[in-house]
Amino acid sequence: MKFLRPSLLAVAMAAAFPAMAQSNADLLKELQSLKGRIADLEQKLAEKPTQPQWGMTPEQSAEFNRIAVKTEAMQDNFTDQGYKGLKVSGYMEPVFIWNKGQNRAGVQFLNQQADGFSYDTSFMGTAAIDFTKETESGTIWKLTLAPNRGVGAAIDGKSIVQEATVSIPLGDLQTRLIAGQIPDWSGYEYQQPTLNPFTSHNLLYDFTLPIGYTGVGMDIKDGKWWLRSAVGNVNSTIKASGQKSPMLAYRVDYAKGEFNGFGFAGMHGKAANFNLDGGVTTAHLFEVDGYFTRGDWTFQGQLSYGQQKQASITPDADGNLRDARWVGVSGLMGYMFTPRLQGLVRADYINNAKNGGGLFGYTGVQDVDAGVYADTRNGIGATAEDPDRGANRYALTVGLKYAFDTSTTMKVELRYDGADRAVFEDVKSGTLKKNNQMLATSLVVAF
Repeated sequence: MKFLRPSLLAVAMAAAFPAMAQSNADLLKELQSLKGRIADLEQKLAEKPTQPQWGMTPEQSAEFNRIAVKTEAMQDNFTDQGYKGLKVSGYMEPVFIWNKGQNRAGVQFLNQQADGFSYDTSFMGTAAIDFTKETESGTIWKLTLAPNRGVGAAIDGKSIVQEATVSIPLGDLQTRLIAGQIPDWSGYEYQQPTLNPFTSHNLLYDFTLPIGYTGVGMDIKDGKWWLRSAVGNVNSTIKASGQKSPMLAYRVDYAKGEFNGFGFAGMHGKAANFNLDGGVTTAHLFEVDGYFTRGDWTFQGQLSYGQQKQASITPDADGNLRDARWVGVSGLMGYMFTPRLQGLVRADYINNAKNGGGLFGYTGVQDVDAGVYADTRNGIGATAEDPDRGANRYALTVGLKYAFDTSTTMKVELRYDGADRAVFEDVKSGTLKKNNQMLATSLVVAF
């Protein structure tokens, strides 16, 4: 069988292609004839005048040119009108809150800061629109508007400006001069509901950190390092008569690797002291925070220390104001059950026992005649039985975050707030208790 196969193949090829059976002389003649024909064709092509070869008809080409001119005109007009390099984004966050101690339950959205800045209001229930413009030179102009629940509203109760900053490159795009109204950059949590995994904020965020700065500073990035600084006002857009000392704020971040990093921030300078009826005293704030994210797990943490001169909740036996001092810790853990659903746990603690208590922006006796030495909504301060010792505060929050789509997120959380003193008012009964419960849900839609 091995001998038959090549023989049959040769016979079949000879039958199918008779030219292969021709003599070498016949093949040579045919090759010479083909060469002659190719030479004749090349000569005719060389003698023929070159004609334009159209991929489209002359009419189609003219229409294409008209479209190109219109497009260029539109691009020029887009640039002339200032839209080049402009980005517009925003978000809304309707919130539902049930607060047992405050005896209330319902939707809160764009409510005014006249009610005060509390852990059950904070920056929740906000809407914001952001305009960011980058010029060809690399200068970035940013304006974010957030009625009622933004940085401006928390500072003066009226402003709708969340952020208004300019960022000017000095030599290269990584070294910039910054100026304007700058939201605080301390801690591991962000103000924006699009970046904050919970609806509420941790205790350190609400009660130990600045709200924002008005001033000028630097923004420097170098490899894994990022430095930001500002000199100016803290929680104020203007200095009052007699106030001249600026504050210094800063933050340094280090991205150690793909999954983890750390940062620290501080503020040193004069800040509002409500014990002095519009006066200011020196405050020192410092915090360090870090993160680790890998696979389905997320871990974040923060340690904070702060003090402010003459800012204690209660004076001494002689009526002299004392210094407020506190130490706090907060930690968050998250786990992705599915690519869209994340489970969350957060624990916070503030040691605020010294001199009757007192935190950044929370100073002063509430009602001496009534014997109330505490902010009984937030659980800050002392009791009438022991006015020299402030309440140590803690909070435990568990929740779920679900990404409905790329622009819509749903959140729900159950929060338990407590203290080692009876400093939470039960509005319904009129008594003071050591704890309170809150349920919060929110719908965040961004573009």
